[in-house]
Amino acid sequence: MRLKSEIWVRAYLRLCQGHNVPVVIVQRGDAAAGAIFICIDRLDGTVCVYGPAPAGLTESETDRRWVSCFGPRPASVAEADGYLARQLEFDPDLWIIEVEDRAGRHFLGDAAVKD
Repeated sequence: MRLKSEIWVRAYLRLCQGHNVPVVIVQRGDAAAGAIFICIDRLDGTVCVYGPAPAGLTESETDRRWVSCFGPRPASVAEADGYLARQLEFDPDLWIIEVEDRAGRHFLGDAAVKD
C-alpha cells in the first residue's frame, strides 16, 4: 500500500527544509491519492518539473517513482507554468510542490527515473 499523498508531501517538505532549501506547496491536492508534481526552480529563469512515472515504469506498488516532464533539458518558467496548468485542468486534485535550489537538486534520490 502506497503512502497517502499528504503524508509523502509532508515528509518531502521536511527533507528539503533539513537541507535549508526553500520549499512551498503551490497547489494542495487530494490528501489520499492526489498526483504530485515537483517543480525545481533553479533561480536562473529555468525549472525542472518531475511528475509521477507512468504505471509501466514503476517497480513497486508501494514506491513513488518520478520522471522529468521535459526530458533532460530544463524548461522556462512560462513553459512549466503552462504544463502544470494543463495538468490541473485534467486533474484538479493534484499537488504542486515548488523547490528553490540553484543547484537543481530534486531530493528524490533513486526514485527519479529517466530524464
